[in-house]
Amino acid sequence: MARMHSLRDGYRALVLGASGAIGQAFVQALQEDARCADVVAVTRSQPLPWDLRDAASLEALAQHVTGPFHLVVDATGALTIDGRGPEKRLPDLDAAGLLASLQVNAIGPALLLRHLSPLLARGERVVWAKLSARVGSIEDNHKGGWYSYRAAKAALNQLLQTAAIELHRQRPLAIVAALQPGTVKSALSQAFVGDHATAPQDAVQGLLAALDALRPTGRAHFVDHASQPIPW
Repeated sequence: MARMHSLRDGYRALVLGASGAIGQAFVQALQEDARCADVVAVTRSQPLPWDLRDAASLEALAQHVTGPFHLVVDATGALTIDGRGPEKRLPDLDAAGLLASLQVNAIGPALLLRHLSPLLARGERVVWAKLSARVGSIEDNHKGGWYSYRAAKAALNQLLQTAAIELHRQRPLAIVAALQPGTVKSALSQAFVGDHATAPQDAVQGLLAALDALRPTGRAHFVDHASQPIPW
């Protein structure tokens, strides 16, 4: 069982997207951590309905959440949006699909960071962890395809990197991390990997251990569930 030893005893955690497979696994793991005093689980309908493509609803959500938090896990995102999966070829690409993926996988999470990062504790170690994807790495792109999802995750990573620089000025002990959970059994991945994937609980144990080992540098980290860094 992973424990967040780097956070203070009695730390508080917030999990966004807690109804998804990985989000649920994060909630369960943190509830089992004796060092964690409180886990606030936010789903699409609790504490109020919200949508990553509705900026006003994200601001309203932030007003219903009470900090301070020492760990925020944003497990939101989608691979299939409005019934459309990832594109395999350039002829499959269109503006609506690109925009939808950017809204769900980059813009919405960036606005969550904007509205909720002020709830991070000050003067002590805090962690903002966002599920990203290895396919968002520009350097690691060897297969092509998945245009809108790759682009959205690359945009997300840039937004996290930029926010990390700013947050470091306000909270020098803050960690911002883009996380690659591996290929996890979930509704998101089922159509593409079948049953050949890692259990969410196993992925989350690895991710928590990776987060626990990170050190504040004033830059964002891009790491996988085995604590290995990923090139941006």
